[in-house]
Amino acid sequence: MEVAINREMSLFVRTLIGLVLLLAGSFEPEVLQAGLGPENVLLVVNEKSAASLTVANHYQALRQIPSENVFYLSWDPKEQITDIDRFREKILIPILQEIAKRAVTAQIDCVLYSADFPWGIELAKDIERLIEEHPELLPPPKRTEASAEEEKESPGDRWPRVLTRRGSINGLTYLYPGVLARRPDYYMSLRVNQYMRRAIPEQKDVPTLGFSSRYQFGPHGEIVPNGERHLLSMVLAVVADDDTRGNTWEEILEYLSRSAAADGTFPPGTIYFVQNGDIRSRTRDPAYFEVVEAIRAHGVRAAIVHGVMPMNKPDCQGVMMGTAEFDWKDSGSTILPGAICDHLTSLGGVMTRSGGQTCLAEFLRHGAAAASGTVTEPFAIAEKFPMPTIHLHYVRGCTAAEAFYQSVYGPYQLLIVGDPLCRPWANIPQVSLKGPADWETVRGVVTLQAEARFPRGGLPAPLGGGQVDHFEWYLDGKRLGQSSPGEPFVLNTAAWDDGYHELRVVAVETGLIATRGCVIQGIVTCNHGGQITARLLTPSVKLGEKILIDVDCPKALAVAIRHNNRVVARAIGGCAQLTINTYELGSGPVRLHAVGLGKGLDSNKISRPIDIVIGREG
Repeated sequence: MEVAINREMSLFVRTLIGLVLLLAGSFEPEVLQAGLGPENVLLVVNEKSAASLTVANHYQALRQIPSENVFYLSWDPKEQITDIDRFREKILIPILQEIAKRAVTAQIDCVLYSADFPWGIELAKDIERLIEEHPELLPPPKRTEASAEEEKESPGDRWPRVLTRRGSINGLTYLYPGVLARRPDYYMSLRVNQYMRRAIPEQKDVPTLGFSSRYQFGPHGEIVPNGERHLLSMVLAVVADDDTRGNTWEEILEYLSRSAAADGTFPPGTIYFVQNGDIRSRTRDPAYFEVVEAIRAHGVRAAIVHGVMPMNKPDCQGVMMGTAEFDWKDSGSTILPGAICDHLTSLGGVMTRSGGQTCLAEFLRHGAAAASGTVTEPFAIAEKFPMPTIHLHYVRGCTAAEAFYQSVYGPYQLLIVGDPLCRPWANIPQVSLKGPADWETVRGVVTLQAEARFPRGGLPAPLGGGQVDHFEWYLDGKRLGQSSPGEPFVLNTAAWDDGYHELRVVAVETGLIATRGCVIQGIVTCNHGGQITARLLTPSVKLGEKILIDVDCPKALAVAIRHNNRVVARAIGGCAQLTINTYELGSGPVRLHAVGLGKGLDSNKISRPIDIVIGREG
């Protein structure tokens, strides 16, 4: 179906989208900061799941996700498949409301789900409502020579057979305007993704594009003032258990660590495109030759091989296959850090044990940074899967999330699992800061200046440039503003609470890809008097044990312990021993802060970070 989204949305839907779009007005209107970095990710965590908490802890530490960019939701971990109404009301709308609340903070371009959220969303309710309210959108009834009794056909029978009625959590998040509007004719369209880069005249000057959720796309993928919006989304991990095929703890931590270490390494491996007579291969392989030539033009090795898998290849820096079943161990090949791998098959994203065919987790198990598969029978429709150009966008320096969504026309069924920020071929700016030293105490107005250098020459225009377009300045995850190269940035520290803060300075490269790099520095402010101390009494704990922290802030009305943007313990008065239940935190690396609460914002006190690694239970 190629039906545009109905503009006559309900007042609630239009209001909610309006709230989200407040983000677009919170920065300088003449500047659109594209490119994806940790400050642009909203990490969504299931607070009912130890797995979700733990995976998020490790990823936050690996990728230095700001504390303010972690959002906790409550979801039954056993509910791996849900319906569209529950997804919309319990997951999507709370996330969008949270993004709207952050209109003065970092721009959120990517919603990243930790483990134990539903990977499959049943769409029947939206389809039934659409058929009832807009029957004119359906194809006309079939005309046959059968008897009148046989010709009876319900409107539901006329729904296109290829638009199967289950979507993925990340695909429907990416297509959030249509999901909010309850318009499956929009979000199930096979040509809905206007961020998709393709060889048409309207995109000839924009072959690869760093993502911004404020970009609005026209019908040919061109950037326009009033067009379609998207929101990048991926899933960090699906944890294997008795009912679910996914990855073990060890595999998840391994592929996340490998992908983080792969950034900016310009790896010497080869991207393999596997060709055979299977329809799963033939659906995409006509584009292989052209993409291989384009990848080689960037100095990266790429090859077309024949068979089921690349055999006995020690240098797989990416793999595109077409087969229903495979066992990677049998290939004798090695997947290198940072690789994107996928195979076009019907059930690669079906995560139940009874799913059948080979699951996307097989690639992650052997070290891929990201992999994908559809969550139900998609039929061999190329628009539902990444095109071979995914590897070209990746080689040009995009993140994994940007590469995926620039290469798939209709992503509503595609489950994408792994690290969205992985970018092996990115020319990452290395940022330095002139000003106070790390953890130096400052008062009043402070002037700082950022500089950046690039480890490699830039891509040809318009993709790159190897120069800084601007610097963005963040305090505790909140965006303060931006500066031009060579321009100082002035901070009025008297506007902040006294104590310890994270200062983050991001350099954004010129060009369409807008590669980002940052420096993070601690800063201590002291403008309002008073002090706070926090002493960790249990430096070594396992999940299930208690953390004890002594807090002393003499002038405070109350004291609390914060983990990310939530309070996990509190007490009245300025001196207390606080107890924290580690089940609320999960295992892995955790950073806590003690806070002394006063009568106003400028009278609060923030302690030095309290870093602790919580061991696995048992």
